[in-house]
This record gives sequence, C-alpha cells and structure tokens, in this order.
Amino acid sequence: MPEMVPTRFGYSDGLLEIGASNPRVVVLDADLARSTTTEKFQKKYPDRFFEMGICEQNMMVVAAGMAVAGDIPFATDYGVFLLGRAMDQLRVTVCYTHLNVKLGGAHAGVSVGADGATHQALEEVAWTRCLPGMTVIVPADYHDTVKAVKAVAEIYGPCYIRFGRAPMPVVTKKEDPFVIGRGNQYREGTDVTIFSMGAMLWQSLIAAEELSAKGIQARVINMHTIKPLDEEAVIAAAKETGAIVTAEEHQFYGGLGSAVAEVLVENHPCPMRRVGVKDRFGESGTPDELFREYGLLAEDIVKAAYDVLERKNHKK
Repeated sequence: MPEMVPTRFGYSDGLLEIGASNPRVVVLDADLARSTTTEKFQKKYPDRFFEMGICEQNMMVVAAGMAVAGDIPFATDYGVFLLGRAMDQLRVTVCYTHLNVKLGGAHAGVSVGADGATHQALEEVAWTRCLPGMTVIVPADYHDTVKAVKAVAEIYGPCYIRFGRAPMPVVTKKEDPFVIGRGNQYREGTDVTIFSMGAMLWQSLIAAEELSAKGIQARVINMHTIKPLDEEAVIAAAKETGAIVTAEEHQFYGGLGSAVAEVLVENHPCPMRRVGVKDRFGESGTPDELFREYGLLAEDIVKAAYDVLERKNHKK
C-alpha cells in the first residue's frame, strides 16, 4: 500500500512554493483555512492572506478585483460552496471578463466522509467545465496537486482545482511531468483503456492488476485535466485498444465520462462504460464505505472493463 496523504496538503504546499517565488500570489479563504490547510500560507505570508468569512459571493468578486489589480488570487473553499453559492459571480465577473482568478475546491467527492450530502461536491466539474475559458483540473494525489497549483499559476485565466479531505494513496512521483491538457499514462495496455480522474487513479491501477491476472492488458491514463481534455490520448486509445472505461468520483453527468464520450462520438466511436456516481446525492460514512456504496471500487472498474470487452469482441 502506498503512502496516504490528503490532496488538500498538496494544495497548501503548492501555494507555499509559488508564494515564495511570486509576490503577486495571494490567498482568499471563506472561514475554512484550517480545514483547507491554507492556514499554512496565512502563517507564512500573513499580508497576502485574506479571510473573507462565510461570504462566497463576496470572495469571488474580491478575487476578481485583485486579479484586475495584477495579483494572482487563489480563492479557496469547499468546492460545493465555492461554486454553488457564487456561480453568478464566477460566470459573469470572472469568466465573462476572463480574469486571472484561481479557484481551489476542497472536500470534493464522497471521500469527504461523514460531512454528508451537503458538503460533498459531486457536480462541480460539470459546473466549471461548461464555463467558457475555464480550465478544470482534478489531481490524482499529493504530488499531482502540488504540480497543479504551480501549473495554473503560470497560465492566465480562470482555473479550478478540485481536491479532497481524506488521505489518499500517493500514486504519482514528484518527478512525473505535469502538463495542463495532457494525460499521464501509468500503465501500458492494448485490450482496454481506463481513463481516471482524481482519487480513482489508484482504484484504476488496482483494477488493471486484477485484469492482468486474467490475461487482459489495460492501459491506465491519469486524466488530471478535464478541460482542456487530452483529445489525442482519447482518440489514440479508441483506435489502439477499441474499448474505454472512465472512472471518476463525480456524477455520471457532465464530468470525465461525458468529456471522453463527446470526443469519441465525434472522432472514433467505440464501446465505452462510465464508473461514477449514478445520479445520487452523497451521504455520511467513511470514505471506504462510501466508495463501496457508490460503486467506485476497483471491482466496479473491472466489471465495466469486462462489459466493454464483450461488446468490443461482439463487434468483431
């Protein structure tokens, strides 16, 4: 079992790194600095940290103003509140005017655990993905999250980074490349391709091992950027393996599975199955309990792989 580290630690550590090298980086928080772990930035750079209180709409507009003034604001909150309460301000004030505002959405997915449905962001990839000019990133683990923070600080325009609360397996390496819009392949395979998002990379790699034991070689790609999507990787996978599975800790609708399906239907249709939350709200429980309840385990990915392989072979 790999080391277990929350991706929220990667977010705050990434902020510390870019804060040290770029004095224009500022952080805004909505009364959750301890939980999002941005309190580390607050202690290191108190004059560049702004506690906005539980006022997400106001925080979004203040971040926009700071961006106009030349700062690089990272507005941070639980993803479900950051976006759900301030969508109008994000859409009109930030995205319509294409401002350089970065958003950190914490406590995403059912792995929040006992906080339950009100705090579990399961729709926000869809919300942000449909906004013009928005970059959407869902890192797989601690290292991925550090690199995501550093990467969005280097590009201009609105960006959303999604990260979680619970400790997650550290699957990637510090030296692995991270390029916005380019997926990272972590396993070769010619029979089926598994595209994963966020915490589902670990489950996808376990699934690939189980499939390998049955003589099935699964390609596994960490699709950390949902927008812009790595369309070349999707099309290549469709042509070379002829079967696709997507795995995400997010609603079936509007997330990674939808993004991949859009590319396939326009370029190279092939059998595909989605593993994700099936049109349900979250509930309270441990991350392990909820992953099982919502069908987000390696065994669910394996079942999906068998389904697309059967359809693929039937086509032949």
